[in-house]
Amino acid sequence: MADDRKSEMEAVLRKQRAAHNQMRPEPMALRKDRIERAMKLLRDHGEDLCKVMAADFGNRSPHQSMITDIAGTVNFGKYCLKSMDKWARAEKRHVQFPLGLLGAKAELRYEPKGVVGILSPWNFPVNLSFGPLMQIFAAGNRAMIKPSEFTEKTSLLTKELVEEYFTPDECAVFTGGPEVAAAFSELPFDHLIFTGSTATGRKVMEAAAKNLVPVTLELGGKSPVFMGESADFAKAGERVAMGKMMNAGQICLAPDYLYVPESKQDEAIHGVWQGTASMYPTLLDNEDYASVVTDRHFDRLQELVADARDKGAEVIEVNPGNEDFSNTNARKMPLTILKNVNDDMRAMQEEIFGPVLPVKTYGSIDEAIDYVNEHDRPLGLYYFGQDAAEREKVLTKTISGGVTVNDVIFHISMEDLPFGGVGPSGMGSYHGVEGFREFSHARSIYTQPKIDVAKLGGFKPPYGPATEKAVKTMMK
Repeated sequence: MADDRKSEMEAVLRKQRAAHNQMRPEPMALRKDRIERAMKLLRDHGEDLCKVMAADFGNRSPHQSMITDIAGTVNFGKYCLKSMDKWARAEKRHVQFPLGLLGAKAELRYEPKGVVGILSPWNFPVNLSFGPLMQIFAAGNRAMIKPSEFTEKTSLLTKELVEEYFTPDECAVFTGGPEVAAAFSELPFDHLIFTGSTATGRKVMEAAAKNLVPVTLELGGKSPVFMGESADFAKAGERVAMGKMMNAGQICLAPDYLYVPESKQDEAIHGVWQGTASMYPTLLDNEDYASVVTDRHFDRLQELVADARDKGAEVIEVNPGNEDFSNTNARKMPLTILKNVNDDMRAMQEEIFGPVLPVKTYGSIDEAIDYVNEHDRPLGLYYFGQDAAEREKVLTKTISGGVTVNDVIFHISMEDLPFGGVGPSGMGSYHGVEGFREFSHARSIYTQPKIDVAKLGGFKPPYGPATEKAVKTMMK
């Protein structure tokens, strides 16, 4: 069975590559038409997609899905349409003196790579497949998508819709479990983008390496929140709560743990508590609050909390409506704050990816900086405070994929800023001009003038005075 699926995917890849080679250079009008069709698909079927996402999660607010997965992605398409002519322009580059005077020319052209594979995750299943697709199309490529098996209904509807709006040699979707994903990641694409966990990212990169396929890895990790002494703890708490509770914390950029001044720990926790209570006065029947995606994911989060409790953490459940979560199978989990955490706890070792929030304290901000630097480089880093010198210290002494100051997560929603990780949180980026370039080949083109440059430069044997003169000039 797996072999059949693999040969089916290989056949589509060959078909897409043949069409791409035949059509080169594809006009900008055709690239724009593909983006417009992707946007039309989302506009026409946004509500249907929101319904199947809610069904896949058990509960997920259609309003949230509309903002994060549908409207946000359409908006990104508009940004690509507006920017792509500028992105695609060839760049003139400088040639060394005196070649320019003699008529030599250098330029850089951004050319399509060919066929790009997209391995997309379950947490924002539409956004994280169609977002990269917009820039893949902008750069003049074809695409093959393997969406997550955890959001099966969404994946099946995506496949149906893509078949309606695109020909198979432009864009194709393949559904299935881990064995299909493994076969997909072994295909000889011209580029592969994967969004998901660091552990799976390693496997994807290993599979892609067999064919020397360049990869963009959008991974995750433990994105820290630094709260400075000068932070407004009520406002900061509410913003952290919003970022942690959206999608029930199932976001690669969700604030993973708080780092707060020792003297302000209770104030910081209170701010998060209040922020959560004002947005989610109840949870069980609240459509605004998402469920954890599967029983397996839910059980893992419960185990993280139990492990922390066993190892001495104080567990604070933020349950404003005093609801009973023990008799429900809705996979809804209240925000669970962990105080007095240490590195022996799984909650401080693994990316949490759910509504669990460890809190660490520092005596001086340098302690927090050192801690973050001793661990894997995170995808996001957040600083709250009004102290400009302290903010700059945190930013210049740490490394992360991106940063939001005085809020969380928002840097990903800036269309003109590249989004990506560093080290274990990922490599490469998309959004901004960087995304267009990620899916393009930067091709250097040098045009030689009529004059014999090799002889003039002393590169041509027999070597002699011209060679010596050239070497002296270069060494000055």
